[in-house]
Amino acid sequence: MFTIEHEFDSTVITLVDEGEQPLQEDVVINNFAECVTLEQLDPRTDQIQKITLSPEQVRDLAAALDLPEGVYQIRETGSQGS
Repeated sequence: MFTIEHEFDSTVITLVDEGEQPLQEDVVINNFAECVTLEQLDPRTDQIQKITLSPEQVRDLAAALDLPEGVYQIRETGSQGS
């Protein structure tokens, strides 16, 4: 299950683990114009762990989810005009 909320400066997506036990803590994704952050409570330390990704890293992650094992580099191509 997940939720989507639109805040003033970001879109917030919360992923809730509904799988089999043991369940993982919720993951909160904040999508800002300049970066994306992922936050999750670490129950061992009772602290929030945060990862920050650039828009390019998010693009690469999205592409990597559908590719086989290997090393890849996404290259932007010029727009095709008339």
